[in-house]
Amino acid sequence: MSLTQEPSVPSAPPESPPPSRSTGAGRLLLRRLHFYAGILVAPFLVVAAVSGALYAIAPTLENVVYDRYLHTDSTGAPQPLADQVAAAVDARGDLELSAVRPSTEPGDTTRVLFTDPALGKSERLAVFVDPVTAEPVGELVSYGGSGALPLRTWISQLHRHLHLGEPGRIYSELAASWLWVIALGGLLLWIARYRKGRANGNDRVRLATVDRRVRGRNRTLSWHGAIGVWIVVGLVFLSATGLTWSRFAGENVSDLRTALSWTTPAVETDLTGGSAEASGDHGGHTGHDVTAQPETAPAVDVVPQLDSVLSLARSAGVEDKVEITVPTDAQTAYKVTETREPWQFSPNSVAIDADGGTVVDTSWFADWPLAAQLTNWGIALHMGLLFGLWSQIALFVLAAALVVLIVRGYQMWWQRRPRNGSRPVGRAPGRGGLRDLGVPAAVGVLVVAAVIGWFVPLLGISLAVFLAVDVAIGLGRRMRTG
Repeated sequence: MSLTQEPSVPSAPPESPPPSRSTGAGRLLLRRLHFYAGILVAPFLVVAAVSGALYAIAPTLENVVYDRYLHTDSTGAPQPLADQVAAAVDARGDLELSAVRPSTEPGDTTRVLFTDPALGKSERLAVFVDPVTAEPVGELVSYGGSGALPLRTWISQLHRHLHLGEPGRIYSELAASWLWVIALGGLLLWIARYRKGRANGNDRVRLATVDRRVRGRNRTLSWHGAIGVWIVVGLVFLSATGLTWSRFAGENVSDLRTALSWTTPAVETDLTGGSAEASGDHGGHTGHDVTAQPETAPAVDVVPQLDSVLSLARSAGVEDKVEITVPTDAQTAYKVTETREPWQFSPNSVAIDADGGTVVDTSWFADWPLAAQLTNWGIALHMGLLFGLWSQIALFVLAAALVVLIVRGYQMWWQRRPRNGSRPVGRAPGRGGLRDLGVPAAVGVLVVAAVIGWFVPLLGISLAVFLAVDVAIGLGRRMRTG
């Protein structure tokens, strides 16, 4: 290099090429969809998030509120299980014995479940027995296979259908149907914005942290985008697992699982040689999985056999907390199933012929189809049970973050209002994205939307209504300015 040569000046970064028409149209279409879906579905999501946050911590609340039913101060060796159950049967001789959840830890009570015609669907009466004294300590209504007690059941039904019954389930399914669309659409828009900023030489653009240098709407947008990046996986997970027990999409999920042999295997309890059917249940988001209940009183006295049944199940490898379903007649085996508990990853199940003293059938979690295993784990995680208190805290934080995300979204809408006050909120992103995609791409988008809409009906119906109204408004404005 010559001593007289001028030092070279770094050249400016090359400008990124302008996006293609199809790319810009796709981004415009996604922005408009994300905007309207967020504005219209967000109220449902807020209700689902708040009730879901309560449900996430419901197992811990349940242990506190119902401590005197679930725990005992008695110390010493437990009485035989048969004596414990006999005490509950004596207390509620007017009801039919359905199942037993034996105490496994010192200080825990045994739960004896009865079929009560006066209760609602999936409800059983639980009599709690002190295993040391074999004395009943109280009774409560237990809901579903998860054994939810009244407080958790109330929160569960609030989250599931707002205590409005089957019509109310539409709200939760609509929220779950759109949640993954809004979450993934927002992520794509945020990444596109980040990449555009980087391509234009702005190396200070933030992707997963809040840019505190900016103010106003840009600060709000930074919060909205950064929170979305952090929780997007959790939102998609909640949407997917929530849809598995929804009314309409849930039926399609069940049909798909059956067609692909992904259903949960069931043990055979028919001692006459009948065949078991796969359960096909969704694992019960809020305890909706229902343990079979006897319709008639058992033909034999099952109580004296309970200790030997439990011992056989333990010897066979069923080691965690269990529910023993009593047989309805002499031709039916006992079913011993590991219940859904914190840190319980493999709910095994066995069928036992108490008279013969043999295990007649087994269902080992390790032998389940992978999809059935993932479904079981996913539902337990969604319910806040899989990792105990850690699951509950994570779900509570996720729900709180979703509420903040939604509030920031509405805040941006308000901050985009015209300065002259002609509108109380900002305008929606421009239309025309679908038209500008080009025929092949537009047809592809419509076909994909139709397939997804068929599988997730409330998403498809609401999307069709949105498109119809949007097209009608556009045509009306065109005619007025025509």
